[in-house]
Amino acid sequence: MSTTESTPLEIISAALRRERDRVGLSLTELAKRAGIAKSTLSQLESGAGNPSVETLWALAVALGVPFTRLVDPPTPQVRIVRAGQATFVRSEQSPYAAALLSSCPAGARRDLYLLELEPGGVRDAQAHIPGTVEHVVLTAGRMRVGPESNLVEIGPGDYVSFSGDVPHQYEALEPGTTAVLVMEHV
Repeated sequence: MSTTESTPLEIISAALRRERDRVGLSLTELAKRAGIAKSTLSQLESGAGNPSVETLWALAVALGVPFTRLVDPPTPQVRIVRAGQATFVRSEQSPYAAALLSSCPAGARRDLYLLELEPGGVRDAQAHIPGTVEHVVLTAGRMRVGPESNLVEIGPGDYVSFSGDVPHQYEALEPGTTAVLVMEHV
């Protein structure tokens, strides 16, 4: 085990460089494919900036990798995330935050998130990589969720699954809404 832990920005920076090199894209080409400024990508690769969920998702889709490949630190043998200690990445467009709790090891096909949502805005999520399926279990509050063409309202303990490779939404209908999200990749 390392005596120093990487910061979230260091993890993102290293992952972006690694994945961009893996697919052989220039900074300019990746920024263009992700629909972000080249200067923003350059800052992120140098460990600067404060990326939003939308920016990281756009980069992941442009690189053809799950979101977790950009934000997940190396996993120790036993990993615990205590309540209230998760590192959340916040949306710029709505009161939405996601904290990665677990990601897939090589060859596996699922990522696990804890979501916190508040009323007052809709989280519009773009389509993820083809074959992505999202599984949501609501733990508190009420939420409207699903593909834009088939939104459903769920309450505590409800489970919903839907295609994540089409535009979809998350909207809190009560304060303190929380959920567990499992993203399945094929």
